Amino acid sequence: MTVDYFDLNCQKCPRLAAFLCEVKEKNPTYHCKPVAPFGDEKAKLVIVGLAPGMHGANASGRPFTGDYAGLFLYQALYDFGFSNKPTSESLSDGLVLHNARITNAVKCLPPQNKPTGEEINICNTFLSKELKTLPENSVILALGLIAHQAVLKAYDLKASSAKFAHNAKHELPNGHFLIDSYHTSRYNVNTKRLTKESFNAVFETIMPLLNQS
Repeated sequence: MTVDYFDLNCQKCPRLAAFLCEVKEKNPTYHCKPVAPFGDEKAKLVIVGLAPGMHGANASGRPFTGDYAGLFLYQALYDFGFSNKPTSESLSDGLVLHNARITNAVKCLPPQNKPTGEEINICNTFLSKELKTLPENSVILALGLIAHQAVLKAYDLKASSAKFAHNAKHELPNGHFLIDSYHTSRYNVNTKRLTKESFNAVFETIMPLLNQS
């Protein structure tokens, strides 16, 4: 990926860079680098997750690919016409997204899936640049509170300016919209905090916004 909102060789966060080296030593076949956004570069729908998972995106090199968190997400993208396949298994599986792109608030795998506030802020520079490329009437889908807060920061908005809630809709500058969803994590799905029906409801909120002229 050659866009200016991603750097495959970024090492601005010493803790994350060191951790990736440790993981690479134990798992030589893993990607273990910043994970690039995936999908349509001209998309009007951008999904923002938290960070790559150890044995998912960090292994495969594609967001939400190879771990449980991708199951609900890629199925919904397929069901609502954004994808040619309902599952994402590897970089060579032929999956193509249409009018949708997936990115993360933090592009590198953090220890225990918990980036620090400083790491989120450093990586927010990339997210901010990415969101500035969106056309009018675009929609950002934030998966979880940290992604929600990262999007607000990318727009130079205060965290208090929009309260996170599942399927909440917030207006953003430049004619953009922020839609919130609980993260598609195994924990949220297993505890029924997020169901297929409640996740589909989020996309039912999104579709009319994308279809605005």
